[in-house]
Amino acid sequence: MIRIDVAKKLHGSEGSMTLAVNASVNRGDFIVIMGESGAGKSTLLRILAGLEEAEGSIAVDGEFWQDQGTKLAIQKRSVGFVFQDYALFEHMSVKENLLFVNHDNVFADELLGMMEIEGLAERNVQRLSGGQKQRVALARALMRRPGVLLMDEPFSALDPRMRHKLAEKIKELHQRFGMTTLMVSHDVGEAKKLANRVWFIESGRAKEYDTHYLEELY
Repeated sequence: MIRIDVAKKLHGSEGSMTLAVNASVNRGDFIVIMGESGAGKSTLLRILAGLEEAEGSIAVDGEFWQDQGTKLAIQKRSVGFVFQDYALFEHMSVKENLLFVNHDNVFADELLGMMEIEGLAERNVQRLSGGQKQRVALARALMRRPGVLLMDEPFSALDPRMRHKLAEKIKELHQRFGMTTLMVSHDVGEAKKLANRVWFIESGRAKEYDTHYLEELY
């Protein structure tokens, strides 16, 4: 279980606000986080990963990742993160990006096949399209076999066919590895397909909604 009780002041185009999230995540949950732009969705993921400072505490299976001013180092958190801007190592090839995380050639090849980019394994990532980079970023996040997978709009650069296919693969891997997944999305269809819980962040607070009511929010 993940227990989140954090607060962080944000400064957006409409002024200052406080992102305050007090919630629990069960092992194996697939939570889709929705809300208007600037609501703090991406910031929440970055706080969980240890990439941004915030007040409060985060406890994962009884271990504090953050509490009373102390923080567990980023590399010690069992987290895989798919960033909006991919955050790939641009001086490396596709496969080198994966092997930098985990020297498991067999698993790297399996993930590249799942993402349908096995033919690009030796290509430098600077020569990839946006959709291809996004698939590499997703494969690299999964290389750690993370306990917690954080994804910030992972399908935004993909065409509808690949979007659908990768959503199916993510759901399969989520179940196969027993991961706990939190994903930021603006797509109601994705949320209904993937999530067992949906959080909607509004005015800095996370409210939980049943997937049947999602259409009413957008």
